[in-house]
Amino acid sequence: MDWNRYRFRSVWELPAPPGAVYAVLERAEEYPRWWPQVRSVTPLDGSATSGVTVFRSFLPYELHVTARETRRDPAAGILEIEMTGDLEGWARWTLTLLPGGGTHAVYDQEVEVGKPLMRRFALPGRPVFLANHAWMMRGGRRGLAAYLRPV
Repeated sequence: MDWNRYRFRSVWELPAPPGAVYAVLERAEEYPRWWPQVRSVTPLDGSATSGVTVFRSFLPYELHVTARETRRDPAAGILEIEMTGDLEGWARWTLTLLPGGGTHAVYDQEVEVGKPLMRRFALPGRPVFLANHAWMMRGGRRGLAAYLRPV
């Protein structure tokens, strides 16, 4: 097993239709407004979904990632990026309509850690890194749900 590779899946149920959720998710530069662990996003290439992002969750370190849009399909509810920097890999949002009118949002991510500190502590730190990611995703779900309520 490669202790520096991670595969994540998070499923969020959100209180707005898929089109409204997609409109928020495709504006990466606004993530810090609703996702507490996304500290900053500096847009690149004139694309709202590409940028240099700084993350910090519970643990006292930051991750710096350059994200570039690889797929944008609002009709299918898919938004995908590739990542380079402290994390190398990809992430994808897939949005579908819930029977009650909200959104079923699935976030899939496959990455390899490039940050030297995380690589050095890959084996003993893995449970803590996984918990840190879960904490970040909970913060994102809560923040986005609250942000969407007025929509």
